[in-house]
Amino acid sequence: MANSSDSSTSTPAADAPKRGLFSRKPKVAKVKKPSRLKQIGEVFQMTRRHDPMVPWLMLLAFLGVVAVSLLVGFLLENWITGLIIGIALGVLAATLILSRRAERAAFAQIENQPGASGAALGTLKRGWIVEEQPVAVNPRTQDAVFRAIGRPGVVLVSEGPTARVKPLVDAERKRLARILPNVTIHVIETGRGEGQVPISQVAKKMNKLKNELTKIEVNAVSKRISSLGSRLPIPKGIDPYKARPDRKASRGR
Repeated sequence: MANSSDSSTSTPAADAPKRGLFSRKPKVAKVKKPSRLKQIGEVFQMTRRHDPMVPWLMLLAFLGVVAVSLLVGFLLENWITGLIIGIALGVLAATLILSRRAERAAFAQIENQPGASGAALGTLKRGWIVEEQPVAVNPRTQDAVFRAIGRPGVVLVSEGPTARVKPLVDAERKRLARILPNVTIHVIETGRGEGQVPISQVAKKMNKLKNELTKIEVNAVSKRISSLGSRLPIPKGIDPYKARPDRKASRGR
């Protein structure tokens, strides 16, 4: 009776098939990523919805490059090679047109939305240290100031109407000037108003700024700012735009 009861209460581990010493591990199903052609197709569809002219511009670029390559091929009495090279270069030209237009369409989608300036800073190339979270924010109006550090110095990118976001920019500029007296602080206002820069042109404008620091100095400036911590009373991982003042705490005081 004892033997029968032991055999009926076998554990799941005992029932599982044992893997031999040299047997292969069971394969884990991998999530398939979309193919490159599918990604290009999705980007093309998204871009065409916001820019109906993009197919014609791509076709014009492709045909123009092929025509020039064929002309050169005929002059060199080797039009077949010219055609092959022209098709390859034409596809490249069309892809570049799509890339530029897709970037504009993407910026058009997020323009006037909270955090759009931070997304614009995300397109910067190497050489810049960008803060993911805003360094100053007004939770009520959703105005914000983002910061990037590079060889031109420190760049503050504001988001919001000029008059309303100016106190945030001035406070952050004074704070940085106090700890970095010899570092240039640039301010870029995003928007469509006078003196403002569209978010699609923020990275381009920043890359045109004159270099004043070396790479070693950029890292030193970044560490200096990081050592002082954030001025925002917001823990990491919390959306600053959803932050609200604690009314109960203020009443208790």
